[in-house]
Amino acid sequence: MPIRNSIADLQVEITEWRRDIHAHPEILFETHRTSALVADKLRSFGCDEVVEGIGRTGVVGVIRGRKPGDKTIGLRADMDALPIHEATGLDYASKTPGAMHACGHDGHTAMLMGAAKYLAETRNFAGTVVVIFQPAEEGGGGGREMCEDGLMDRWKIDEVYGMHNWPGRPVGSFAIRPGSFFAATDIFEIEIEGRGGHAAKPQETIDTTIVAASIVTALQTIASRNADPTEQIVVSVTSFETSSTAFNVIPQKVYLKGTVRTLSPEIRDLAERRLTEIAERQAAVFGAVARVDYHRNYPVMVNHDAETAHAAEAARRVSGDCSEAPLVMGGEDFAFMLEERPGAYILVGNGDTAMVHHPEYNFNDDAIPAGVSWWAEIAEMRLPAS
Repeated sequence: MPIRNSIADLQVEITEWRRDIHAHPEILFETHRTSALVADKLRSFGCDEVVEGIGRTGVVGVIRGRKPGDKTIGLRADMDALPIHEATGLDYASKTPGAMHACGHDGHTAMLMGAAKYLAETRNFAGTVVVIFQPAEEGGGGGREMCEDGLMDRWKIDEVYGMHNWPGRPVGSFAIRPGSFFAATDIFEIEIEGRGGHAAKPQETIDTTIVAASIVTALQTIASRNADPTEQIVVSVTSFETSSTAFNVIPQKVYLKGTVRTLSPEIRDLAERRLTEIAERQAAVFGAVARVDYHRNYPVMVNHDAETAHAAEAARRVSGDCSEAPLVMGGEDFAFMLEERPGAYILVGNGDTAMVHHPEYNFNDDAIPAGVSWWAEIAEMRLPAS
């Protein structure tokens, strides 16, 4: 299905929805306005069922095909924004200080709304399409919350598909890969306690800044000396704070924070074990104590082979091509849905724009026809009416 005239004709309307959502960003589970807008639109499209409050503020719409069928396909978009101050200068820029749609979730939501409108009007499929609008992708685990609320079982979803825009790729082009795609994203906090004192008498202290600095350096050996060089792993210490801000005080405590990114369960286990061992033993060498709090956040997002092939075929029908996507060390909580059901996640090109999570990023409205067409194509292709 190349881009159909009926979908192309929706672009102006979908762009208006997208820019309205962009101007009113909401963070994590606080997507009350966006969720209400989505639910109202789905009802106006004639969806057979619209349910709010799944996964706290998630919205689910059900569209039944012209012909009965046993299969149900889930299509998921994320709705939440980021705690970033927007610097685009657009006339529809964020009206909420400190919040911004810097990852294109406004575009994902608007495109899936457009696909829902098209599918509710045409219903050229046999079976059921469930459109899933998820809050709190940006660190809140909204996908996990929706699954724990019974999303998959309640609507008997057989396969589930997701999409993300990708700056740097040609507008409307697609890329995908089977297997591990987006990384597991774990976080850690390390509290280091020594013996504080006067900076002029370091011999009377256990200097926690020295201890912490050595730990920061030693943690990099997890990737360089513990993990197989052919495996992917990133260990990043992103925060270094002391219990004192004075020039002449050696602090009693130092606090480190960071993230670990991996693409396999084995390397994930290795990273957690070695990070804890290194922090505790490195501190002990100096006579200090390190306390590690390691939290497993999003799991590896793994595309299923058969569904990846279906997603790629739908992309080729829309745009004529679908390339192989690179491995991504960023996280994506669509992983929780792919742990419960077979499915796939695809990238759609956003053109030459700022990268996501940048204050000058903006979703490219020219990608809307391709994105909506892909949603419609995967639904009709997996639920053929004849």
